[in-house]
Amino acid sequence: MRSEAGKNKRCSWVNADDPLLLEYHDREWGVPVHSDRKHFEALTLSGAQAGLNWSLVLKKREGYRLAFDKFDTEKVAFYSEKRIRSLLADPQVIRNRMKIEAAVRNGRAFLKIQEEFGGFDYYCWRFVGGRPKLNRWKLARQIPATSTESEVFSKDLKQRGFSFVGPTVAYAYMQAVGLVNDHLVDCFRYQEILGEVAHAN
Repeated sequence: MRSEAGKNKRCSWVNADDPLLLEYHDREWGVPVHSDRKHFEALTLSGAQAGLNWSLVLKKREGYRLAFDKFDTEKVAFYSEKRIRSLLADPQVIRNRMKIEAAVRNGRAFLKIQEEFGGFDYYCWRFVGGRPKLNRWKLARQIPATSTESEVFSKDLKQRGFSFVGPTVAYAYMQAVGLVNDHLVDCFRYQEILGEVAHAN
């Protein structure tokens, strides 16, 4: 973890008193993801966040990983009603029937995309032309809740049977997995992720 001496400026939405959020911002948010399992995790957690704050979801992430078989899509896609009821009684996750049922249904739709495209990773990166969309926000209030790409992405996901994937959820997911770099330009992670992406290519 980087020093908190103030040398590294972060996005203004990061609460320095929240170690999980701090760690997530510094190590994960906006980093391009190319693992289907990580994509499924981010999509599930983005849907679980709907109407809630991300800090709460982060606190429950390890619980989700345990409860949802480490986001093994082939297992989640075939959860029974009995398994869903057990999840509804599990304090480690957000006990919302619609969100839990959506995760199972989305697992099935996710498998279909993998079969059609050879992987969810290839499918989702198509919506930004295969490279992270680079924004240049100076203030947190400039960051939008949706984008043209997230609206198109959301519509396509819904047509494929996904739920809890409205344009706002889709955009939060795109930010999380690095389809979009929405770190503020004066945040130290903005340039670091630029460098990581350039090195990877």
